[in-house]
Amino acid sequence: MSRREEGVFDTVPKPALDPEEHLDPDGLRDLRLRRLRQTLRHAYDNVGLYRRRIDEAGLDPDRAEPADLARLPFTTKQDLREHYPTGLFAVPRERLARIHASSGTTGSPTVVGYTADDIRTWSALMARSIRAAGGGPGDTVHVAYGYGLFTGGLGAHYGAEALGCTVIPASGGMTARQVRLIADLRPEVIMVTPTYLLTLLDEFTRQGLDPAESSLRVGILGAEPWTEGMREEIERRAGLRALDIYGLSEIMGPGVAQECADTKDGLHIWEDHFYPEIVDPVTGEVLGDGEHGELVITTLTRQAMPLLRYRTRDLTTLRPGTARPAHRRMDRITGRSDDMIILRGVNMFPTQFERIILGTEGLSPHFQLVLSSRDRLDQLTVRVEAAPGASGLDPVPALVAERVRSEIGVTVAVDVVEPETLERSVGKLRRVIDQRG
Repeated sequence: MSRREEGVFDTVPKPALDPEEHLDPDGLRDLRLRRLRQTLRHAYDNVGLYRRRIDEAGLDPDRAEPADLARLPFTTKQDLREHYPTGLFAVPRERLARIHASSGTTGSPTVVGYTADDIRTWSALMARSIRAAGGGPGDTVHVAYGYGLFTGGLGAHYGAEALGCTVIPASGGMTARQVRLIADLRPEVIMVTPTYLLTLLDEFTRQGLDPAESSLRVGILGAEPWTEGMREEIERRAGLRALDIYGLSEIMGPGVAQECADTKDGLHIWEDHFYPEIVDPVTGEVLGDGEHGELVITTLTRQAMPLLRYRTRDLTTLRPGTARPAHRRMDRITGRSDDMIILRGVNMFPTQFERIILGTEGLSPHFQLVLSSRDRLDQLTVRVEAAPGASGLDPVPALVAERVRSEIGVTVAVDVVEPETLERSVGKLRRVIDQRG
């Protein structure tokens, strides 16, 4: 008898409308508690790190309550690296259906595994997310997230197919060809990073096409923090409805939370599969709903690699559900705790600079923050691309520097560069570059 049949993971949502999305609060609370205990038991029985931590915390996996999670230490990316490649897997290798991994540019890559049931769960949650954003069976979905070890492309692809959509697996890059595909194949939905969508909109204009006249009506945008100002910019230029999606490779991939088209007021976390907490990023203290802090997630149905209290490093706030009342909402990510810049005693995040840049005529939303050191003093240079066709930009660097000084409280240098100068990776810009020794 399989562990599924024994009740360890009692249900996997179907690709069509699944009732768990619309559970009442009591029903969701009961389901979540049952799945939390199953996950704790699964982790205890199969992952040595978690067995030690659960024992040290004095927890009984079969009787634990959600509040008891605070007795466990956080799982961090460093834990994944120290147990590289498969030391946190809870199933034998022969049960794995797929492996994804990070690039490993800052150390050992983080490796995550999926059973066949994990893939089905992920696909169903992505189908749920696309539907919540306004997509549906019969739509054509242009997927411009990167494919391969990065989870974005395949996650979006399988979810769209599970919903009954036609998929264009464009991946990232070859921007001119992507625009031609959109113009010729006429997809209704695009799934892409917000910064790469802006690059596509620039290419529409370069080809003499009006992006607002394209077939696209829904943009499902994620994989990087973005602001309400960027949403307004995208919707104005593209003539579509831009919705936020959230996920991370270590937890599953995209589809952990989704903004709903009928409210556009934050991302509903699919709490039948993930238990969220907000903690103080410095002290680790658990904060209440409505308080701003770092998002911590415990998986509730993950078989191959359950994670208990994983520190996402993403900063947000939890609020009551609206379009999906039983599932709490999280605000759009304002930044990452490890992307916080401390310059001469002032704490700041890239999204603060984004608001200033979006409000400055002649600039594109593509920018990087470059930290350096000169004469033992830290310096920050804002490198930002000019908007295509912009002219008369000589006063702009001084204007941006003054707004940064006035609104954020630091003195910076500003360098306006030619369009498409800043390097992209998987459709994303690396926002913070630290060149200090």
